[in-house]
Amino acid sequence: MSEAAISVRDLEKRYTTYLRRGMFRRERRVVEALKGVSFEVRRGEVFGLLGPNGAGKTTTVKILCTLLLPDGGRASVLGYDVVEQAPDVRRRIGVSLTVEKGFFWKLTGRENLTYFGMLYGMDGRRLRERVEEVLGLVGLTDLGVEDKLYEEYSLGMKARLSIARALLTDPDVLILDEPTLGLDPPSARTLRELLVRIAHDEGKTVLVTTHNMFEAEIVCDRVAIINQGRIIALDAVEALKRRVSDRVSLEIVVTPPAHVRVDGLLARVRGEVDSPADAFPENGTVRLKIVQPPERVEETTSRVLSLLHSMRCGIRRVEVSEPTLEDVFVQLTGRTGF
Repeated sequence: MSEAAISVRDLEKRYTTYLRRGMFRRERRVVEALKGVSFEVRRGEVFGLLGPNGAGKTTTVKILCTLLLPDGGRASVLGYDVVEQAPDVRRRIGVSLTVEKGFFWKLTGRENLTYFGMLYGMDGRRLRERVEEVLGLVGLTDLGVEDKLYEEYSLGMKARLSIARALLTDPDVLILDEPTLGLDPPSARTLRELLVRIAHDEGKTVLVTTHNMFEAEIVCDRVAIINQGRIIALDAVEALKRRVSDRVSLEIVVTPPAHVRVDGLLARVRGEVDSPADAFPENGTVRLKIVQPPERVEETTSRVLSLLHSMRCGIRRVEVSEPTLEDVFVQLTGRTGF
């Protein structure tokens, strides 16, 4: 078997869509979701697949989970081909593609896990003990909600139960798509700590997709950045950050007027600077981030502040800091979610 827990070679996937052209006409269009994606995930590591929405993250993990067939290339999990040996792959992976779907709302957390354990071929004492074990592992026992109806669960509780289901069969590989999406900070932190513990203490392999660069920086041992269906960078987090070591991050937090949209604000800022820039809405404010060489910080700050004043934006904070993984992503792709 392969030394890598997950191996992906030249993976390709295409979708056919149709665009409406008038009342009765439509135009066929082929979308290339994956364009020769290749990477390996080592045993016992947390590996992050990062990228903006639509970059190809979910398509990749669905192929690895045997839910989609690739149009080209090969992929294997623990040495088993995801197409030719799909049943062997399914027996060895734990999957969480969404935290809210796939559970029975009128069953408790414990009952849901028992049901899925039976579907996985578990029964009797082995099943009861494993259900109790994973309930404790994800913290639902500590919260005292294991016998609470699923329909009464908060989003954070649902996320924990989804991870518990993925862990039921004690798989060697966990594949998790956006596991902390929509969670409050305490719940997200708990899940991140759990993933690190599962990989580093129990030797399991964790592949997690996210567009949250902060999360990837503190959780992942290595990351691959995917953009428009291609892997554009793959390395340890610190090694990737060294790629922009000759850059600094200028952050300006502003309160824009009600009539100013975030995408419009970002477009105006980009028109003033010759560097990658991004914008992040945060509780009524907007955090602008501009990555550039240190010698240009003073000039750029002056120009951007003049622009913001002319737009009647309130300036809350101006800060210069060392580059982060988020800065690496902006530098490499020049893309944002807008």
